[in-house]
Formats: sequence, structure tokens, C-alpha cells
Amino acid sequence: MQGRLEHLRELAAELVRHKVAVIVTDGPQPTQAAREASDTIPIVMARMDDADAQGFVTNYSRPSGNITGLSFQTGELSTKWLQLLKETLPPGARIAALWDATGTGNQLRTIEKAARSVKVDLYTVEWRGSEEFTAAFTAAQNAGAKGVVILGSPVFSAQLIRLAELATRHRMAATYTYRAFAEAGGLISYGPLESDPGFSRGRAAYFVDRLLKGAKVPDLPVEQPTKFHLAINLKTAKALGLTVPVALLASADEVIE
Repeated sequence: MQGRLEHLRELAAELVRHKVAVIVTDGPQPTQAAREASDTIPIVMARMDDADAQGFVTNYSRPSGNITGLSFQTGELSTKWLQLLKETLPPGARIAALWDATGTGNQLRTIEKAARSVKVDLYTVEWRGSEEFTAAFTAAQNAGAKGVVILGSPVFSAQLIRLAELATRHRMAATYTYRAFAEAGGLISYGPLESDPGFSRGRAAYFVDRLLKGAKVPDLPVEQPTKFHLAINLKTAKALGLTVPVALLASADEVIE
């Protein structure tokens, strides 16, 4: 993964040379590369976190640059992830945050702020793309973490099964955005549903269609998810020796057994 951003810059520059009409991106690194390559070709974010905090847009209702698409705010999610683990783990348990350091620092700042607000002992672990995920979980385990929040990353999303397996192997309660994570064996997932128009990658096609038909970026507000789904894997909880509070189970949209 080393040099990944540089590779993305090369790909973005190639798209500009081919004079494409629209560029679709997924995540902060590709969006940054596309923005550096062109400030005139419309860029559609198929998925993004905190597009405003990362400087990609200044106004969700009327984007002023050449970028629009989909974005979700990590502040509320980070707080919720920590609260869910805090309710499930023993009192005072340390929780780790696994962060893709090849991306941006905004999520890290957000989770650190959330940890202070809910009074969680947080240990952050950076994954820089050159090492295997095992090293990150081992570091968190050695630091005494009993749970781990996996922060958003296109790389992490592509490795959901592996991350869920490592969390269980290291005896750590884990949470991530996507329902597929809990389905793969992670303890908890909380985040927008893939079927939510404000979060589905397929929604990017709507933006592309409008742009190709003559719409301008400022006419296409950045859209955000409106529905959130909580899934708990009870089988994983039992494997970790954890008792999920009855009230938490009752609030779940889905319990996997």
C-alpha cells in the first residue's frame, strides 16, 4: 500500500488526459487525487465521511467547487460506537481505535473527542498499509484493549471478514460501520444501511446522470444518510465471554445468532 496516493494521482491525471466528463471516487484518497488533477471536471463522491471537515465541500446544500455526491458525518457514529462497546465491556475497559493512516486525520480527531465526551480510555492504533493487520491487533491487545472501534476506510471495508476474524482471535469486542461486519463475525455494526439512498454507492449514478444531462455541481446538493442500523452478533458475544445487556439487545435492529 505504500505509494498508494501517488498511484491514485497518476490514475487521476490519466483520466484528465482522456478528457472524461465526470470522475467518480470512493473515499478521501481518490477524491483528493481527483481534485488535485482537475478543478473543472465534476467529481462525484460515491462515499465519503465528513466531506466538509476534509475540505472537499464548504456547503452541502450548494457545493461551490467541482465536488458533490454522498457524505456521512463520523462524529455521531464515533460516539455511538464507543457507547455500544462501553455498555458491553466490563467497567473501565480500554478500547482501541484502528485507524487507516493512509487516509486523513479527521476520523482520528473525531474518535478522540468522542472518547473524552463518553469517558472512555482510548488507545489508538495506526495502520499504514505496509504491515499486516495482525500487528495492529496485537499492539492493541498488548496495550490492554478489550474492544476496538474500526474507523472507516475503503481498505478496511474490503477486509471485513479478516478484521472480524482477527478481533475474535485477539479476544476483542469490535464494531464497524457496515452490517456485513457483524454478519462476518464482528460483535457490533452500527451505521447507515446500504439500501439507504443517502449511503448507497449506486446513488452516485444519479449524480452522474444529472451531470451528463447538463446539471452543474452547485445544483446537486451533497446527500447524507438518514437511517442507521444496529446489528449485534450474539454468537460472537458468547465466544468472547460477554453478556450483552438486555436493553441493548432490545434496541438492536438485528440480532445474529
